[in-house]
Amino acid sequence: MRTARDATGVIMKFGMVKAAAVTPEIKTGDPEYNSREIIARLAELAKLGAELAVFPEMCVTGYTAADLLFTRELLDETAAAVKAIAAATPDNMLAFVGAPIAQGGKLYNCAVAVSAGKVLGVVPKTELPDYGEFYEKRYFTPAFDGVEQCESLCAPMGNLLFKCSTEPLLTVGCEICEDMWSDAPPSIDLCRAGATVIVNLSASNEVIGKSEYRKLLVQSASGRLHCGYIYADAGMGESTGDTVFSAHNIIAENGSVIAESEPFGNGLAVTEIDVQILDAERRKVGVKPTDKKFEAVPFKLGGKLERTRKINGYPFVPSGEAAPRRVELILSMQARGLKTRYDAVQARSAVIGVSGGLDSALALLVCKRAVAVEQIAAVTMPCFGTSQKTLNNAHALCDALGIRLETIDIKSTVQSHLNDISHTAKDAAYENAQARTRTMTLFDLANKTNGLVIGTGDMSELALGWATYNGDHMSSYGVNAGAPKTLVKYLVRYEADRLGGKVKTALYDILDTEISPELLPPENGKIAQKTEDILGKYDLHDFIMYYFCRYGFTREKIGFLLRAAFPEVDGEKLDGTLETFFKRFFANQFKRSCLPDGVKIGSVSFSPRSDWRMPSDASNIYKKRDN
Repeated sequence: MRTARDATGVIMKFGMVKAAAVTPEIKTGDPEYNSREIIARLAELAKLGAELAVFPEMCVTGYTAADLLFTRELLDETAAAVKAIAAATPDNMLAFVGAPIAQGGKLYNCAVAVSAGKVLGVVPKTELPDYGEFYEKRYFTPAFDGVEQCESLCAPMGNLLFKCSTEPLLTVGCEICEDMWSDAPPSIDLCRAGATVIVNLSASNEVIGKSEYRKLLVQSASGRLHCGYIYADAGMGESTGDTVFSAHNIIAENGSVIAESEPFGNGLAVTEIDVQILDAERRKVGVKPTDKKFEAVPFKLGGKLERTRKINGYPFVPSGEAAPRRVELILSMQARGLKTRYDAVQARSAVIGVSGGLDSALALLVCKRAVAVEQIAAVTMPCFGTSQKTLNNAHALCDALGIRLETIDIKSTVQSHLNDISHTAKDAAYENAQARTRTMTLFDLANKTNGLVIGTGDMSELALGWATYNGDHMSSYGVNAGAPKTLVKYLVRYEADRLGGKVKTALYDILDTEISPELLPPENGKIAQKTEDILGKYDLHDFIMYYFCRYGFTREKIGFLLRAAFPEVDGEKLDGTLETFFKRFFANQFKRSCLPDGVKIGSVSFSPRSDWRMPSDASNIYKKRDN
């Protein structure tokens, strides 16, 4: 993993904090034994580089200690065990352990924060379940409002937040088991008060269906509150008289589960939480205030972070079991957006230019979902740069889909125009004249047939300005405006496999064809103008686009993630692609500022009406600077 240092020499981890939820094997009612087990796990976590470690609810005594909690012996041993755990907690780690704490003649179910050999603070549980298998009100008093000194541990107790002095974006809040399941979880006020990570010490017994619901609660809490959420569950060693505990540990971030231990597994979930993602999300959507007051307790983290979290190189592409359902949703959104516009303007035809390339293939597939086949007016417009391969692909696809394809050769029209302006060079004007002639032709055909011109350009092209202004840049409705190139490829492949037969053959041939605007003549019958040879790989550009436009990360942070996601790509090539992206992105905002309507698909969109609002003459603050 590449790291960088700031001007003071401090290692920059780009907001990543290694978190762990861990379940030790304990003995119910034996704090001394349990403390040794917890200390051993702390040492193991330190070797893994864990910085935030969360243990289960009441793990020092066992959640199922029941009436043993009334004994003075157990409570005294608990206090001694907690102090021993604190003394053994490594530097550069903040850990939370669960323990019953006696205070002022009352007993509280608590999370105890320890770090660098000290007890930092104690947070009592707010919601005490008293139903079914739970009898907590028999033993415990709910959390009080305010902060007081814990007598047995000599630390603040009550409404606490734990604020990292070495990572300003990291503030940790704490809730305990039932707190999360309630209708008004403490995490709401904690996050409104500044917590970016919530830890939950839990003893959630297992019953059929509960693990799925538990995971949903953790995931939704992290998404609703735009926070990291670390959930540690009880496991082996708890009494199994009437209940079993599965050590189902979960770490979530901003609505996504990023690490999980399987129920009845090893009880360890460990990964990195990116607090810069959380900060970016909160700055975008805003954070409501809270009237509840919290005392901030400082702690420190430091040292080198060894990244273990896998960085997905294709953030726009659906993955996992939900991928087919998500793809169908995307295609349905594109088709519905087009259908709504088509009906609203009472169009009689969907006029679309079919080049034999990826973007027009996807747009054509969307058209087929949205309107009747006989209403699709497909046109291919060969010119100087058109290869026989793409022309054949256009005919093969339309034939396979049962769509009539009209061929309009625009060479003479373009040549006449070039003659009119006395232009002979094969330069930008030569290239753009072809794109603008195609667009003019489509709009004139639409006028003839009361049609709607379907835009085929994708979001990656919009980001890079890889479109001819008032040429393929323009349409009546852009069905691919919210789809980056990596997603376009995925959608086309999905439709190929779904439809099969001749359609699959045609689409796979398109997928295997070099991406090109085909505005320069072929060389020896082959495509001469290969987009990715000019711009760099769309895979890399889409990755950069996501982290820049979604989270506003620095160039350095994006470069760090880029190297993690594409370790096989030469570093100089990655740096060159970064430079190309930002240079072109800032130079081409004027094209995005006047985009036609097009369906928004995901969290990144360039619509000037609803999403991306950037001055066209903004300076490129992301350009490479000499040190």
